[in-house]
Amino acid sequence: QVQVVESGGGLVQPGGSLRLSCAASGNIFSIYVMGWYRQAPGEQQPELVATITSDGNTNYADSVKGRFTISRDNTKNTVYLQMTSLKSEDTAVYLCNVDAREIATIGRSRSWGQGTQVTVSS
Repeated sequence: QVQVVESGGGLVQPGGSLRLSCAASGNIFSIYVMGWYRQAPGEQQPELVATITSDGNTNYADSVKGRFTISRDNTKNTVYLQMTSLKSEDTAVYLCNVDAREIATIGRSRSWGQGTQVTVSS
């Protein structure tokens, strides 16, 4: 199994910054895509925030382009989300998703963390 643990959430004022981290561990052979999603109160499904492939290709939701930056450290199986110019509408639980292949398996699977709360409020 692949374990995914997020950290770095908290309360921040509008216009402020936060950096989220997500570390994957366990029976990992290779990690392909790592991504951040968020689920706001009342929403039934999480929405994509940003993803990054193993060779560094990134994809962002339009709502965060120019404000958020995703990066990863392949040596640590860790992905980061640097968030700047935060707005109240960024308030959500931020969830990390890891697309990986486990040792002694053939296929890929996606694992989710428990999430970290980000609250943007004055």
